[in-house]
Amino acid sequence: MARDKWNSKTSRLVRFRLCNVSSYTTELLEIVSQDPALHVLFIPGNPGLAFVMILFYFCLGECYIGGLFQFLVCCGVIGVVSFYKDFLESLYEFLGGTASVTVIGHISHTKKNWEGGKLFSLQQQIDHKVDFIQQELQKKEIPIVLVGHSIGAYISIETLRRCQDKVIYYVGLYPFLMFNPLSKKQPTYKKVSESPVISALLSFCIGSLGLLPKCARRSLVSKTIGKSWSAPAIDAACSHLLRYHTFRNMLFLAQSEFRELSEAPDWTFMRENKRKITFLFGVDDHWGPLEMYEEISKQVPEICMSIERQGLAHSFCCTEAGSVWIARHVTSLIKNIR
Repeated sequence: MARDKWNSKTSRLVRFRLCNVSSYTTELLEIVSQDPALHVLFIPGNPGLAFVMILFYFCLGECYIGGLFQFLVCCGVIGVVSFYKDFLESLYEFLGGTASVTVIGHISHTKKNWEGGKLFSLQQQIDHKVDFIQQELQKKEIPIVLVGHSIGAYISIETLRRCQDKVIYYVGLYPFLMFNPLSKKQPTYKKVSESPVISALLSFCIGSLGLLPKCARRSLVSKTIGKSWSAPAIDAACSHLLRYHTFRNMLFLAQSEFRELSEAPDWTFMRENKRKITFLFGVDDHWGPLEMYEEISKQVPEICMSIERQGLAHSFCCTEAGSVWIARHVTSLIKNIR
């Protein structure tokens, strides 16, 4: 009963707001502590191609999808702030209200087409996060902990590189740090994202679904990719992902990800900041494969890392159980900061 009361109180504290960051309208989801010792800034991933392809095949007919639903749940990643509502609430609760927590969205991964259809690359999304810290958090004498998911882990580590005076710790969850040529899926995603024609076609098809009535959109998502998803995840998919401008930007971001992540991570930077950096890998995750875990262990022997063996998906934020477990793990890391 006490936990239910706390959850109810925490839910009331969650605030969604729009913030102008370097002239770009940015979606934020946040809980502000009255007396914060830390500010946890969470940077999400990119929905990538899995969501597009599965939902697209579903619209063509069920005969095309076969067993692909589980494929999406295992490999999809999410870049819209609303997907992380359960995680945000749980993290704030486990930290005892001692830290403000903010989830920052990517430019144009938004419900409304604020940027008029303009496309934004990986580097522009990194600059955007650095600008946010300098604009919104630089004046506050409160240390920052960066937490990044999937490509958000790469964006976060690049943000750490440029904001070392403010950021005291970094957590990379299921990190996508380098293109994985051994994956059977990523080369296909790469080819699709590199084609302007296919990207535009897929985005148009997905955007057309966004014109359906709200009840029809919710039914479509909950009966396909969202069979095991939480209510906030289904709502986020219906309100944000079924938009032409959002999906076109997700595919463009994926294209620049594959191009820029073709080389190995900066091992020198990791060695120099090994006491600030920690990673969590999954057992069966092609975005952050165990081969990368082993390579980091080899290149940076003393770095803190762990492997999640609970059977959670890369898209942990789509279920309440996944959000709670990851929030508890992140909390344990933050509380051990020296």
